[in-house]
Amino acid sequence: MENQKIILANRPKGAPSIDNFAFETAEIKALQDGEILLKSLVVSVDPYMRGRMSDAKSYVAPYEVGSAITGGIVAEVVESKHNDFSKGAVVVGNLPWQKYTVHNGEGLNQVNPDVAPLSYHLGILGMPGLTAYFGLLHIGDPKPGETVVVSGAAGAVGTIVGQLAKIKGCRVVGVAGSDDKIAYLKDELGFDEAINYKTAEDINQAIADACPDGVDVYFDNVGGEISDAVYYVINKFARIAICGQISYYNNTSPATGLRVEPILLKKSALMKGFIVSDFAKDFGTAAKDLAGWVKDGKLQYQETITEGFENIPHAFLGLFTGENTGKQLVKVADREV
Repeated sequence: MENQKIILANRPKGAPSIDNFAFETAEIKALQDGEILLKSLVVSVDPYMRGRMSDAKSYVAPYEVGSAITGGIVAEVVESKHNDFSKGAVVVGNLPWQKYTVHNGEGLNQVNPDVAPLSYHLGILGMPGLTAYFGLLHIGDPKPGETVVVSGAAGAVGTIVGQLAKIKGCRVVGVAGSDDKIAYLKDELGFDEAINYKTAEDINQAIADACPDGVDVYFDNVGGEISDAVYYVINKFARIAICGQISYYNNTSPATGLRVEPILLKKSALMKGFIVSDFAKDFGTAAKDLAGWVKDGKLQYQETITEGFENIPHAFLGLFTGENTGKQLVKVADREV
């Protein structure tokens, strides 16, 4: 079996490009006792990976130049010398962008491939679902009748946040970047209102018009001018969950904008950033709740799936131009069993 891997060839300056990636052919070493051979099936590409391509200090170590990029992957055990993993088992874990990986099993979670599509374990039942769950329900703490605004609303996390807010009885306003996405949010996911920030003549006025009673909860995936517009209309005791800041990820100099502190002070508002791993002890409960809502039809989920290992970098780059609706994934291979 020929193995391939995708490495970080060099660190991007500004927006990443295809030149930041390189493909290498690698040998597959013989398994030792306690090891398994994994075949990558579905690969997740996520905006946070842009931060790891830089060498700036963050909440997670940067990728090393010359080494394989890593991320969430669903894989199949195709050979095993490990007592806890049998051939044909399906696992999810943080794995390198490789067709095959020799692994000791640590940090891998086995999943039942018959419960849901394999891709769901990288999306609504994986990191994006958990991120939406904890950011909205634990930080946003939405109450029935409140107004919830979600930026990046048509993305992997945003689509779930909006639906969870509807489950909690809230009025939901989404912000996205195309008319097709706006129609999807309103017509299929049940958002009460949605704004195309690319065509809005005045984003401040558009946010204010869509939220006549102000904003009680803001789930921020993007930062920038969209967030500034929301801050102007937050209500007393508003809660703001900072999940992502994709509008800044490719900046080469510090961003400038609204000084939000006076607004937070006057409104007695809470703004809290978070990483999903902050809530690791409660992952089991969240996964059970999410799975239940999916089973009951209360949560819909859309994916953008690209085919082919060689297209992983292109799928990643598309995240920064808004090519995906819902979770962006790459299907690498089918199961052997």
